[in-house]
Amino acid sequence: MNKFLYVLTLSGLLIPCLSFGKQERAPALPIVQPVVKNEAATTYRKKPVQDTSWASRMAKTVMVTLWKDKDGVAGRPEKWSYNQGIVLKGAEGLWKNTGDRRYFDYIQRSMDHFVENGGTIRTYDSGAYDMDNMPGGRNLLTLYKVTGKEKYFRAATVLRNQLRTQPRIQEGGFWHKQKYSNQLWLDDLYFGQPFYAEYAATFHEDTAFNDIARQFLLMERVCRDARTGLLYHGYDASRTQAWANKTTGRSPHVWARAMGWYGMGLVDALEWFPIGHPARDTLTKILNRFAVAISAYQDKKSGLWWNIVDLPGKNKNYEEASASGMFVYTLCKGVRLGYLPSKFITVARKGHSGIINKFVKTESGMVNLYGTAGASGTGDEAYRNGDLDDYSSEKVTVNNPVGVGAFLMACNEMDMLLTLDRGKGKTVLLDHYFNSERLKDITGTEVPFHYVWEEMDNNGYSLLGHVFKKYGVATRTLHEAPTATNLRGVDIYLIVDPDTTRENPNPNYIEQEHINTIYEWVSKGGVLLMFANDPPNVEMTHFNRLTSRFGIQLNTKSRNMVKGDEYLTGTIEVPEGNSIFKTARKVYLKEICTLSNSGTAKAILSDQGDVIISVAVIGKGTVFVVGDPWLYNEYIDGRKLPAEFDNYKAAEDLVKWAAALK
Repeated sequence: MNKFLYVLTLSGLLIPCLSFGKQERAPALPIVQPVVKNEAATTYRKKPVQDTSWASRMAKTVMVTLWKDKDGVAGRPEKWSYNQGIVLKGAEGLWKNTGDRRYFDYIQRSMDHFVENGGTIRTYDSGAYDMDNMPGGRNLLTLYKVTGKEKYFRAATVLRNQLRTQPRIQEGGFWHKQKYSNQLWLDDLYFGQPFYAEYAATFHEDTAFNDIARQFLLMERVCRDARTGLLYHGYDASRTQAWANKTTGRSPHVWARAMGWYGMGLVDALEWFPIGHPARDTLTKILNRFAVAISAYQDKKSGLWWNIVDLPGKNKNYEEASASGMFVYTLCKGVRLGYLPSKFITVARKGHSGIINKFVKTESGMVNLYGTAGASGTGDEAYRNGDLDDYSSEKVTVNNPVGVGAFLMACNEMDMLLTLDRGKGKTVLLDHYFNSERLKDITGTEVPFHYVWEEMDNNGYSLLGHVFKKYGVATRTLHEAPTATNLRGVDIYLIVDPDTTRENPNPNYIEQEHINTIYEWVSKGGVLLMFANDPPNVEMTHFNRLTSRFGIQLNTKSRNMVKGDEYLTGTIEVPEGNSIFKTARKVYLKEICTLSNSGTAKAILSDQGDVIISVAVIGKGTVFVVGDPWLYNEYIDGRKLPAEFDNYKAAEDLVKWAAALK
């Protein structure tokens, strides 16, 4: 039974939430893996596998060695900085690509080192107006959206408020920091804009995207060399700095890492821009110009980029690791999201191979990244003149956080390249009409929730959506009743847990006209995925009319009634040779209804005489039914279930199977 709860926030705001009979809202703290006393737990052992992912191997080095505090605990640097932000974004990508909780826990532990319960960020100085402080805000947003803990929202809002009063040049561009008056740096387009865009998208600041677009457009206008297409590192609007060209205001050189910051900032911010925003097309064109420019300066032999991009082979110049990783990441993600043509993948692959061949070494069981330049830049300090000697004099380091973070993110994107062709060009449509629950968020705005793509807490499908994208399938949501028109061009249609009157006072029931429309769409080749629930947590009467049309009946019998952390009660073993689940061997399904089949419907997974999952072939299409919402975040993101369960693998298996069907 669903119950309304009210969460008292630190600000005194009462937020209504729903507590469901099967799953809870995200816990306040990471759940510790329980010690399972049941003897059956000892009968299952995973076979050791060789770790071939460069991302996970690099992450091991990070989590063991980087930023050790006085007590020898890794992940605790002395000062809040952008270095940590980029490394943790790499860890986040790895968490999403694997469902391994270790990476999420590392992010949370690292942020908790700085963030107090009231949202104060230790060592952060708002009066410095330093854009270096912004990247960690994205980690805070992730933690807030996953855990619901208000301290992360408050801390992220502290950073957002810095941007509200950040000093600007007359044209509106952010100063790099308070003491660097009238200076714009390429670095800041990564430091500030992706966080700015994500915060605006999350908390409904729609007009902010005009300002975000302005930052990119302005920087390209004042820093781009029309001949090469490359961007100079900095710009002094006052023309008073010793390094600034008195006519253009530009710094004298094109620093690779600065361009890398700009490219990553552009592709990351674009991901949050609303569809239809007038600047979206303009920013995409800037990204394409950027990609053409850096591709032209890739070293043909090594695949890498030189520290000063347009002076390859120059005395004191050298090939550099962090920028090369940033360019690989930008190109890969740009292609994956459809902003760049696929030809740039060749450039990215060559760059990634170059990094591994020249800069990556395995030593004493750890992967180490060589070849990252120290912090370079322009500024007011006498030693930073912006000349070649200035950039070349910085020490080249091993496992520099900037290089490591860029490498992690590049590897995550390269890993996704291996799977994108599985569902390339296909679309999955998630129903939010029959399941149309809504909730007021922390801003008081009513938003869709419960089994939706955007939701990162326990109840959401954000990670399942990531798996679809990982296999090249675009995700969309249908907020209206299905029709022949809005199902046209859809390859996979996912209907989950239609509302009961306890969940929604005005539910949209599955009526005969909807059944006819869906049946016709399936028979022409559509793949229909139907995830039910156990009685009384699903509107079974009308849902059964739809499933029965395909020869599958939801039974009122419920099973796998798990109490507390007795997870083994929810175990379903998957035998070798299963036609869908090729890699998942032990999966978790809690409080499910069983199925009965007729006609062409067949049991795909059974347990102890009960049908758990069924599939029916109808005309040219296919129908998949399970008596559980199943693959929501709570049971595939690794934070709750013991590691022996293969639910993340099951999600991958299902997506691969559905994407492969004609």
